[in-house]
Amino acid sequence: MSEYIRIAELAGKLGLHRGQQLFVTSDVKQLLYLMIENNDDTDLNILIDGIMDIIGPEGSLVFPTFNWAFCKGTPYDHYRTPCKTGSLGKTALKRDDFERTLHPIYSFAVWGKCKEDMVKIDNKSSFGADSPFTYMMEHDFDNLFIDKDLQHSFVFVHYVEEQNGPVPYRYLKDFTADYTDKNGITTRRTYSMNVRDLDLDVENRIYPYEPEFIEKGVMRRFYINGLEFKLINLRGSYDIIAEDVKHNRSRKLCSYIGQEDD
Repeated sequence: MSEYIRIAELAGKLGLHRGQQLFVTSDVKQLLYLMIENNDDTDLNILIDGIMDIIGPEGSLVFPTFNWAFCKGTPYDHYRTPCKTGSLGKTALKRDDFERTLHPIYSFAVWGKCKEDMVKIDNKSSFGADSPFTYMMEHDFDNLFIDKDLQHSFVFVHYVEEQNGPVPYRYLKDFTADYTDKNGITTRRTYSMNVRDLDLDVENRIYPYEPEFIEKGVMRRFYINGLEFKLINLRGSYDIIAEDVKHNRSRKLCSYIGQEDD
């Protein structure tokens, strides 16, 4: 590994620019281990602040704060239900300058230009046409991956599936539980998600997209401190994924029983 890049300098090495709309997907465990090994500060707010300083208030910064407990009937609380998708999302939810979107399964912590619009989105379907995923695509967001493989973390593909479906290996399923909103009012609500058909043994793979993403200029891969970073433009990736879903039986996206049948 080349000279260690400290967390205070990390944002400046990501190739970001003023006014960028950015959705960050991350697993920072290895990053934190490196910080400790190199006697670096382990406060993730330093990285968040560094990104915000670069993209500025005309930019947007979004972290996933997903939690799937609602699918099991567990009550959702806008302020108390924890983020299950990484330390950066958890850190963002503790800050006063971020606000959480409304969906009880696929919520996001948002800051910047997008915040006012995104916190008003009240979509029923997790990956529906009225969801934050549509907003991010239409507003030209880039998805930054920090030490995360696409197979387990590129949730945007499920949005493309729903918009170009129905697909034979997923179906829209409703989930109902108590929902406590930001005003502390609890009601019974129903939200939906496009779930796998368990009888078809669906297995995501997603990584076959990477060479085409790179070839068509919608993805950049680079390394910092020995960790892999990827930056994918959501709008640019949409047509590539949709082509696979509509005309290739989603062979790059997943495998499932009956996929090769005529």
